[in-house]
Amino acid sequence: MRLLLDTHLLLWAIADPGRLSAEVRAIVRDPGNEVFFSAASIWEIAIKKSLARLDFDFDPEQVATAALETGFAQLPVHWQAASMVATLPPHHRDPFDRLIVAQAITGPLRLFTADQMLSRYSELVQLV
Repeated sequence: MRLLLDTHLLLWAIADPGRLSAEVRAIVRDPGNEVFFSAASIWEIAIKKSLARLDFDFDPEQVATAALETGFAQLPVHWQAASMVATLPPHHRDPFDRLIVAQAITGPLRLFTADQMLSRYSELVQLV
């Protein structure tokens, strides 16, 4: 399975794996699965850290390095996904989440998220 972790799932997988269910941890750790993190997630972490958001008190470079060391693959932001954001219905206002959804759709990749609002975009979005 090819899967993309949204920003919160990425942070939980790296910094607090106990927040993930045993089933999700097993899927993420399964060497038969390709697990991706979006460059948009690193951008989101950087911006929200610079705004002193307590829930994003992570160093973006350290998160990216830890993700790569864990075996996750970086997913760059391609123009197709960036362009698709304009056509997505307004189910969610967060621009980072909208871009990550567009990346999952254009991938295609299964998107793992805890954000119930994102499931309205596509059957590729899996609530965990």
